[in-house]
Amino acid sequence: MKLTPERLDALTELINIGVGQAAGTLSQMLEFTIKLKVPLVKILSPQLLQQELRGRLGQQCLSSVKLEFSGSFSGNAQLVFPTESAATLVSLLTGEESETNDLDALRIGTLTEVGNIVINGVMGSISNILTQPINYNLPNYIEQDIEHLLLSSISEQNYKEVLLAQSQFDIEELEVKGDIILFFNVGSLDSFLEAIDELCDRY
Repeated sequence: MKLTPERLDALTELINIGVGQAAGTLSQMLEFTIKLKVPLVKILSPQLLQQELRGRLGQQCLSSVKLEFSGSFSGNAQLVFPTESAATLVSLLTGEESETNDLDALRIGTLTEVGNIVINGVMGSISNILTQPINYNLPNYIEQDIEHLLLSSISEQNYKEVLLAQSQFDIEELEVKGDIILFFNVGSLDSFLEAIDELCDRY
């Protein structure tokens, strides 16, 4: 499985559009400007994936909203924050101060809703631009370290290669950082890349 320069350019632009739309929605909610970085797109083994994400997110406990999707493509999308960033974000949205990293039901619900908006924005853009139907499950909120958070779901599906599409956003005024990460199941990775090729052919 290879990412040709044409595929890489198309994937980067596609994800940029989706992340940009999602960030716009989140910016309106928070009333702060969100700065985006160009997405990192790679095909990796689970072992290399863990190393890649640990370098960015560190060893600490992470807060993640995970949404599984199916249809023309299947996999899962995650909005991942260091737990302190998640607590800051929730405090801004709820008006409640958090002195600990423990999140009650209200705060978990708030983060889940933020993740739902952001991830649906990204996946909706992918579905619309590629004209491929995608169905979504309800999002789940999880707090774990990076090894258990990301690789447990991968090993359950017996992944050999994973398409990592990772976009970082920063809210400088709040010192909040987060990553939007897409994982495509091995069985649907070919279909996704074929749809990317068709998009390149049209343009």
